[in-house]
Amino acid sequence: MSDRERADAVYTALLQRQGERWVQPRVERTRRVLELLDDPQRTYRVVHVTGTNGKTSTSRMIESLVRAHGLRTGLFTSPHLERFTERIMIDGEPIDDAAIAEAWDEVEPFIGLVDAELAAAGDAPLTFFELLTVLAFVAFADAPVDVAVVEVGMGGSWDSTNTADGDVAVIAPIDLDHADRLGETIGEIASVKAGIIKDGAAVVSSRQDAAAEQVLRAAAAEKGATIAFEGQDFALAEGRLAVGGQAITVRGLAGVYEDEYLPLYGAHQGFNAALAIAAVESLIGGGTQPITGDILAEGLGQSTSPGRLQLVGVSPTVLVDAAHNPHGARALVEALRESFDFDEWGVVLGILADKDAAGIVAALAPVATHVFATAPASDRANDADRIADLAELAGLAVTVHGDVADASDAAREWASASDRRAVVIAGSVVLAGEALALAAAEDWKSGWSE
Repeated sequence: MSDRERADAVYTALLQRQGERWVQPRVERTRRVLELLDDPQRTYRVVHVTGTNGKTSTSRMIESLVRAHGLRTGLFTSPHLERFTERIMIDGEPIDDAAIAEAWDEVEPFIGLVDAELAAAGDAPLTFFELLTVLAFVAFADAPVDVAVVEVGMGGSWDSTNTADGDVAVIAPIDLDHADRLGETIGEIASVKAGIIKDGAAVVSSRQDAAAEQVLRAAAAEKGATIAFEGQDFALAEGRLAVGGQAITVRGLAGVYEDEYLPLYGAHQGFNAALAIAAVESLIGGGTQPITGDILAEGLGQSTSPGRLQLVGVSPTVLVDAAHNPHGARALVEALRESFDFDEWGVVLGILADKDAAGIVAALAPVATHVFATAPASDRANDADRIADLAELAGLAVTVHGDVADASDAAREWASASDRRAVVIAGSVVLAGEALALAAAEDWKSGWSE
């Protein structure tokens, strides 16, 4: 069996488990597997990242900055866009197939044991995400990495990633999402996310709603942790357009960094970069040593954020953005207005059924000229006709398409009629992954042709 086949077999085995949307507040189950494996997550330093929006982009920037220091890095994020190995990165690259298969071989003997213990206690077997977390921690120990940057799956306190003790806890913007699991107010959600703050840790946070800030400050005080907030203790001082991204000036915890190039679009990415810088200052030098200029330039300059305002087509311009909740959709709209000079946007829109579709449509309506409603290739997809109905209620022109390929063809043809038109594909990480694969296969950067 080839390494690729072995890795695919791991993913097939994971898919037999309860899916990653099946979440119970039961971090101790993951902890039990890790104990049997001799706690691999304690063999490296950890930066733990939570929040509602911006977690993945911030995590990727932190990893890039840490790697620029010459340290070996692991990065655990979710979900993936095209292949599951993207979720476990070693030194900035998806884990290779042999390494993930070997990590599975280490973990597998203990799965049946823990499943049996769970069954005896009347509990459900280990889930997809619990086992994926264990796999990542084992793979990082095997590499071995110096620092692991770990993105929370959902929430914080009871997420399976909270079996790691973060030297630095990073809190991206907190907004209402997963209210059925995390709470119905910003304060309730913040209290779950604050669960990643460990004794004596350094905490860095985006600017937050007053209720969230109060919860986070109290949690940090209880744990004897330091806490720094964007806008108060560090800040994005300036951001301006630059070719292919933006130039940012950041007032960090330990220094001021002027006119640094960030190859990502949107003011929200500038704020994510400020948060990432503060996190890395906290990790390396305890928040007292500035990041040297060449290291910062390399770390930011090599930052990528696939599926986040990613340019995938020209003539017409086509962007892909995973905006899958109203907060993300609002950030997308602001970025389209700031960073691009088009009069009309065609929006290929596909949303999962458990998301706030009406909120996403309302957020996108101010820039959408025509909505090309479709459905992601997921059993959790919202019906394309329902998306179309919401778009019509918002007063938008809309057509319905069976899949992202049909919708993208129609949108690109529509946009090619004028050089003042462009396309953005948004609404779901699943849809974004499909669009990236399609854009590469059809070479959208060669322009539109009938």
